[in-house]
Amino acid sequence: MTDLKPAEIESAHFAMEVYGENGVLDSTNLGTFMRAMNVNPSLERLEKCGMAKKKGEKQFKIEELFPLVSELKKELKDQGCYEDFIECLKLYDKREDGKMLAGELSHSLLSLGERMTDAEVDEVLEDCLDEEDDEGEIPYIPFLRRMCEKDPPLKPKKK
Repeated sequence: MTDLKPAEIESAHFAMEVYGENGVLDSTNLGTFMRAMNVNPSLERLEKCGMAKKKGEKQFKIEELFPLVSELKKELKDQGCYEDFIECLKLYDKREDGKMLAGELSHSLLSLGERMTDAEVDEVLEDCLDEEDDEGEIPYIPFLRRMCEKDPPLKPKKK
């Protein structure tokens, strides 16, 4: 039994099709699956849920993922929202014109909070960032809007 809404169950099945194989999700893909479900737990929390470091160590059936999604959604209700992130990036907006240096955004993603890898930052910036202007600045509100979309597009896994 699950308390997920029908649309969330449908999204979970779709995410399983994209990130799973033969009806099971390798635990190394648990974080990607959760992000596709609009849940963004820390790596520490994902490890407590069973995420493994090596492929093949653990696998999940879709029915096992429903309670995890539900549990993590409840835990993350106090997670920062779009407006909170805007306030944070305003700290880098020196001219108060809605722009910040792209390099500062990249540096922040690489060094603050739960650190991202260079590859993860490159992927986020490629997917969500507008072109830099002549001064190396980007408008941060459109970036955040793309980052906080309710239903981000799922990218098929690379084979």
